[in-house]
Order: sequence, then structure tokens, then C-alpha cells
Amino acid sequence: MAPVDHTDHSELEQQLKDIIQDLYQVMVQVSTYDSMGRSSRDVLTNEIKTLSRSLQILHTSASPPNNLPSIPPELLEYVENGRNPDIYTREFVELVRRGNQLMRGKLNAFGSFRDVLAEQMTAAMPELREDIAHVVEATGGASSGRATEQRNGVAPGLAAADAGPPAGIGAPTAGTSSG
Repeated sequence: MAPVDHTDHSELEQQLKDIIQDLYQVMVQVSTYDSMGRSSRDVLTNEIKTLSRSLQILHTSASPPNNLPSIPPELLEYVENGRNPDIYTREFVELVRRGNQLMRGKLNAFGSFRDVLAEQMTAAMPELREDIAHVVEATGGASSGRATEQRNGVAPGLAAADAGPPAGIGAPTAGTSSG
């Protein structure tokens, strides 16, 4: 049997003290009971109801919790029908894998739609470029330049490296002379 936590122990101890107090109250009411008085009967009834509630609370607190792992009924059915439970596990894993692939496809599709929509909105309304970029980044997308690179199959940052150095840096341009 597992040891009882200190908090559980003190909680149960307090509930037992409450039950003892309720029993004492019932005893007092019984000893002072007046069969002709209506108020004595009501008070005694309330004290017995309070005792009953306290006992129910103690019962539910002291009952062992069901910490056992949940076994799917389908798995039990497999075993009852003489089938190997590994088959159930394999089918379940395949089902989860298919569901994950479907969800991943949907996420990628919505991500692509978000990027295309943001690009079109930026082209149509350039004054909202910053707001659109903020929304795209907040929803897990890349900035607009990186989104185009990713959609074209180029790793982010490589498109700028392949383009060469910006004008004025590196090799001299045709119209300038060195010297």
C-alpha cells in the first residue's frame, strides 16, 4: 500500500474531527429532545443530515482513486477474439500517422495561402506593408522576402548571397574608374 501524503492525511484527520463533532451535536440534540416541540425535531433532523454529509465526504476522500491506466475497449476486444494486441497497436499508430500527415498538409496549405495572401495584399495596398508583415510573423510565417524564397525552394538567406554584392560594394561598376 502506498504511503499517504501529509496533506491527504491532515485532510482526512480534519474530516474525522468534523464527524466526531457532528456526532457530539447529535448526542446533545438527542439528550435535550422534546417530543412536543417542533424546533427540537427540525434541529435534530438537520444535525443528522450534516452527519450524513460528513460521512459521505469522508467515504469519497478515503476511497482509493482509480489511478490504473485506461485500457481501450477495442484492445480488450482484440484479445478476447484471440488476436494479437500488437496488431491493434500497429493499426493505431498507422491511423495516428495518417492523421498527422493530413494535419501537416493542411498546416502547410494554410501557411502557403497566408504567404500568398500577404504578398498580394502588400502589392495591392503598400501602405499596409508593416501591418501585414506583423500579422504574418505573428501567425508563424516568415517575413515577406523570406516567404518568397521559401516558396521558390531557396533556403532563406541564400537568394541574397547568390545575387552578389549590392551595387557600390565589391567590384567597380562600368561607369566608375578606380584610381
